[in-house]
Amino acid sequence: MATDYDEVRSDVKESQDRSLEALQSENAPDARSVVRDLDEADSLDGSIAPGGEFVAEELIVQVIPQAEDEFTCYSCFLVRHRSQIAREKDGHAYCIDCEG
Repeated sequence: MATDYDEVRSDVKESQDRSLEALQSENAPDARSVVRDLDEADSLDGSIAPGGEFVAEELIVQVIPQAEDEFTCYSCFLVRHRSQIAREKDGHAYCIDCEG
């Protein structure tokens, strides 16, 4: 007797039916409650840090100007020491990492 290997086995079919019934019988949230929960979460995102803490302080950063012996790579835009210049073309300097 030939066996059709593409046909779904009866035990697999029964387990698929049972799992579908279990999913349908669970108390799944409706679409409106999910959208409402997402909207509430989005409204709070502005003041919550990644750790879940509220941040109410201002970040103060001191900007140090580029020194005479430094350059900004035109490819990666990192400030590097002049000893790391690989090439200069059209007035733009490229670092060793970008040219390597």
